[in-house]
This record gives sequence, structure tokens and C-alpha cells, in this order.
Amino acid sequence: MTSSNWIELLMRAFFCFTGIIGNGWLGLRSLPRSGSPLRTSDVLFVNLAVSNLITNCLVDLPETMAHVAKSWLTSKEYCGVTKFSHEISETSSIFSTMFISMYWHQKLVGSIRRGGAPVQMDNLRLVVVLLAGSWIVSTAFSLPYIFIAEHNANESSEVCEERFASPAAKQTYDGMYLTLANVVPMIGITYATVQIVLTLLRNQKLEGTAERSLEERSPISTDLKSNPSSSNQVRAAKICEERFPTPVEKKTFDALYLILANVVPLAGITYASVRSNPSSSNQVRAAKSVVAVATIFIFCWFTHLILRIYSNFRNSILAVKLTSFIGASYTCFVPYVYLHGVKKLNCSWR
Repeated sequence: MTSSNWIELLMRAFFCFTGIIGNGWLGLRSLPRSGSPLRTSDVLFVNLAVSNLITNCLVDLPETMAHVAKSWLTSKEYCGVTKFSHEISETSSIFSTMFISMYWHQKLVGSIRRGGAPVQMDNLRLVVVLLAGSWIVSTAFSLPYIFIAEHNANESSEVCEERFASPAAKQTYDGMYLTLANVVPMIGITYATVQIVLTLLRNQKLEGTAERSLEERSPISTDLKSNPSSSNQVRAAKICEERFPTPVEKKTFDALYLILANVVPLAGITYASVRSNPSSSNQVRAAKSVVAVATIFIFCWFTHLILRIYSNFRNSILAVKLTSFIGASYTCFVPYVYLHGVKKLNCSWR
């Protein structure tokens, strides 16, 4: 083999085995422990791990081994299985990423605004129905590849191509696939990610302001403890108007300040203990990992889309291989980001 073939082989082997380890790790660590109830987040992570493992085991691994046994690449069966596996895995992974983003957006907003109240996607039946629907859609778009994928008959090329019945059929398929399996999930992922970022920034701003108000022992907090009269309420209102000009920010600060300055001290709880609430901090950490994954996903998706459009106008082996490598890199690194976000990037099973 040439040096370029060795580089391609090593890169594909790295993505393959790193992805198998990471997704297998994510799936096993997301399984419920004995006596523990099955949670929605666990189901979503297991589903994502299974989706990615299809690519790792049925696409990346055979293609890595095919560098040694090149006869595999010229068979129609090989092309059909790999193209089907790649498409169903990619589509299911996109939907899984969307559901995970929506779930953690709801959990974060529910934790901050509603005190950790149950959210809509805590309903296990609803999530199972959504995942079942995503697998049906993924199968519907992937099944045709079993029959239309074949080697391009160029012995110097190691690329499988799709042979549609007509150009119109290809355009119809690409349009439906791009809209239903790419654009719609992308809108959901982008919306949930933006809302998570805005919620985190807004919450950080309010927490910082409330913390400074209590630490500085402003006239509001001092007088409220000694003489909770109407004059103190006037002072509080003036400061709130200066720092929070909009009604939404003022109402949010009023509720947060009331808890921190009155209810919390009476219960013998300090502000530091409220900030260090494990449940809230865990949800914020997981939400940040969702933002990181969404950023990686959006970058990979746009690059993948550009290469796919380019390959439709011009047959390029390099574009096809780059598309494959981009998909492999996403399934390789994403599970480790999620494991870090939910504090499961370790070997502890307790």
C-alpha cells in the first residue's frame, strides 16, 4: 500500500475503535442499575449509542478491514449493506441528537423556572413513541440503498454509488431526505441549543447580581432583617428598576431575591448551599455538554451537506471519502462529550 493508503487506514481504524469504545461505554453506563428506575435520559443515550454503533461496527470496521481484502469492495452485497447501515445510523443519530437537545432544554428550564418540576419529555411512553417514529423514518429512507447501491464498475475506484431509476427519482429522494431527516431535526437542535445558551446566560446574570446584593449587605438586606417596613420595599424597588429595566428581569429577580434574602435564611440555608445544589448543577453541566455536541453536530452537518451537494454535480472519490470521515468523527467524539457532561466518564458502576 502507498503512504496515502496507510494514512487513510490508520485514520479509519482510529475513528472505528475509538467510536466503538466510546459508544459502547455510553450505552453501558446509561443502562439502569439494579433497583433503579428507567429514566428518559438513559433511554435517549442508549438509543444514540446504538445508532452510532451501527456505523462503527457495520460501516467503519468493514471498510477498515477491506483495505486488506479489497475484493469486498467490488461486491454489490457489500455496497448495499454498508450504504443501508450508514444511512439508517446517520438518520437515527440526527433524530437522537435532536431529542437529547430538547430533553435537556426542558430539564434546564424546568429546574430554573419551575423548581425542578417534571417536564413533558420525562414521560417515558412519549419518548419511546418518538424514538420508534424516528427509527421508522430512518428505515424508510435507508431501505432503498439495499437495492440501488453498487460498485461503480471502475476497478481503480473503491467507492459505492447509488443507481437511481432516473434523475427525477434521485432529486425527489434527496429533497425529501434533506427536508424530513436533516432540516427539520436541525431546526429543533438549533432552537433547543440557542434556548439553553440564553437560559444559562440569563441565570448566570441573575445569580451573580443576587449574590453581589447579599454579599455587599446592601440597605435592602440589612433593613429587611431589622425592620421589614414599607420603606425597605421602596428601596428594593428602586434598585431593581436601576439594574433590571425590563419587567421580565425584574419579576425574576424579585422572586429570586425573596427566596435568597428571606425564606432561605429562615430555613437555615446559606446562599452557597443553594448554588451548590447537586441536581441543579448536574443539569447545568449536562446542558453545557448538549451545547458542545450541538456545535460539533452543526459544523459536521454543514460540511457534510456541502460535500454531498458537490458530489451530486461532480463524481469525486475525495468528496465521498471526506463525507465518510466527517460522519465517523462525529460518532467517534460525541459519546465522550456526553459522558463528561453527565459525569460518567469513569469506570465506576456505583
